[in-house]
Amino acid sequence: MSEPIVVDVWSDIACPWCYVGKRRFESGVRQFGGDVALTYHSFELAPDTPVDFDGSEVDFLTGYKGISREQAEQMLDQMTTLAADEGLAYDYDALRHTNTLKAHEVLHLAKARGVQLDLVEQLFSAYFEQGRHLGDDDELARLGAEVGLDEAEVRRALADGTFREAVRQDIAQARAYGIAGVPFYVIDGRYGVSGAQPAAVFAQALGQVAQERRTAAEVAR
Repeated sequence: MSEPIVVDVWSDIACPWCYVGKRRFESGVRQFGGDVALTYHSFELAPDTPVDFDGSEVDFLTGYKGISREQAEQMLDQMTTLAADEGLAYDYDALRHTNTLKAHEVLHLAKARGVQLDLVEQLFSAYFEQGRHLGDDDELARLGAEVGLDEAEVRRALADGTFREAVRQDIAQARAYGIAGVPFYVIDGRYGVSGAQPAAVFAQALGQVAQERRTAAEVAR
């Protein structure tokens, strides 16, 4: 049996395109039909965001991104429609904009416990569809428990900053790769796919790697 194709994806829980990209990548993997080993890595789109941002997503976009309220509302409407095409129910009226550092820390804990992919899905849904506060330790502990993490361990890891350096290392690696936006997929350590590309693009990239492996195996015989 051949080894699975390793895919590393840099993303941010507060990135709407990252959740859309997740769905499209999953569809691409199904089209590809082979084994893929996926790992999520940390990236902060707005590290200066306060944990308890007082305002709506429109307020954030106008205050931090400098765009007009009308343009912000139009952008969110378009994003909601695009997400719906992927089966996602974005609710920007309920969304609690927050700093995502702690969410990334818990994702590293989840990786260590073998449930990272479950928690990624849980956090994206909690943020974009459920209006839950992902900057709050108790909320993150509850979300972690929903995928099998121990609530006390989540709280302790956050209080101690156990995985904060791991988050920084992910971000440093992103810079080394020249990643300026997310989602960004590194396939087999060799090929980069930027953005929430159509499923067919991911399937093609995975298929190319699989074909290269088969060719290399034949040459080595």
